[in-house]
Amino acid sequence: MAKFVVNLADPAAADAERFGPKTANQAVLAHGGLPTPGGFCLGADAYNHQLESLGLTETAEKAVTLPFMESRGHVADVRIGLFSAPIAPEIEEELIAAYRALVAECGGRLAVRSSSLMEDTEGSSFAGQFQTFLGIDNEADFLTALRACWGALWSPRAMRYMDDKDIKAIDTAMAVLVQPLVEADASGGGLSETADGGMSISATWGLGEALAQGEVVPDRYDISPEGELLEVVNGQEFEHSAHCHIHHGGAPTQKREHSHDHDHDHDHDHDHDHDHAAEPKAQCLTPEQVRELSGYMKTAAKLMDQPVEVEWAANSDGIKMLQARPLHVREAHVPDEIWHGKPSLRGHPGGIGWASGRACVVSCECEIARINPGDVLVTKVAGPALASILPRVSGIIAELGGSTSHLASLGRERGIPMVLGVPDATQRIADGAMVAVDGVAGEVRWMPSGV
Repeated sequence: MAKFVVNLADPAAADAERFGPKTANQAVLAHGGLPTPGGFCLGADAYNHQLESLGLTETAEKAVTLPFMESRGHVADVRIGLFSAPIAPEIEEELIAAYRALVAECGGRLAVRSSSLMEDTEGSSFAGQFQTFLGIDNEADFLTALRACWGALWSPRAMRYMDDKDIKAIDTAMAVLVQPLVEADASGGGLSETADGGMSISATWGLGEALAQGEVVPDRYDISPEGELLEVVNGQEFEHSAHCHIHHGGAPTQKREHSHDHDHDHDHDHDHDHDHAAEPKAQCLTPEQVRELSGYMKTAAKLMDQPVEVEWAANSDGIKMLQARPLHVREAHVPDEIWHGKPSLRGHPGGIGWASGRACVVSCECEIARINPGDVLVTKVAGPALASILPRVSGIIAELGGSTSHLASLGRERGIPMVLGVPDATQRIADGAMVAVDGVAGEVRWMPSGV
């Protein structure tokens, strides 16, 4: 009988204290009858066993208790050990057996996902702070990805996040979720409840990584509390230039720009350093798929006894639910009269809060130091790498991204309003202008020069 590995269909997989809330919630969805990819999970007890087998338990303790300069070497020792040292034979034997059985069953590539014991908990979603590996197709890469998930708990990004939450790396542990990869035609996220009591779905073509990273503007489907499709806001294809901008890493990729602008005509000058040619595209979801997803979100909310934010993927085999995490919804804010009649743009609402402040338009990581406490950050790409500046800003406006991107989740967690997918925000909003962000209505307003 396996000691560390449990099939997702097993009732034991719903134990969040052993497998982390991300895996436990996925198991709850599966056990509740919702379609999921299936798979297996490796418990956090395996992570602790690996640390002990490598003789790193005391090193890990020193890494989080010693002063910063003294702790760096110990942090490096833990990370290097988890990344590169052989996996304990008793763990590896179970892993290889489970891997081979899953590949034999699904016949395709796999996804390997981190599932920390602190992930998706109240006030600590860790959205985008750990690791997910898609397209694993051999045993060597599988074991490498698993070790990287373990090591991600000690990455600088994750440790900064934990410091902000007063969490230490030794206070938690890393489980790992392994599932068949859904070779998605379309994928995205959804909110089971919005400020008006309805629902919202975000969708993009292909795998959902670009949407999670805030690199595309997705299609958005707004749904009434009764389940009626109220509005579809299309994204559009465009090529982004190689202009320096805040990015989590890698080369510029194909993006989608929001095409829905209620307050301005579309004849404005596009002679910017990020020229693009927009082309209409087909919607990612059919009305039938929207209704199906709406029903799944309602069921997920009932199973978890609270509103949820979900991730999903769809192909010719149907829709699969990939994740559900708690969603905290805030009431809409009534703007002060000074904002009435001011220039405005609409985008994808982050789902929480209202803020106003000085606009700090940032196009490059080298400019982040210009952000002062209380500023509203205006940028192009709103990726999870921006998590470190969230304590300093009162709001965020981005040209790319959607309501279910990782940064939007982190914003809801901290109560920071965001509007994402706002076309040409960095060009239309002047640096230093007073700007207001309505994270519930999905609208931004600013004071023109001379006002």
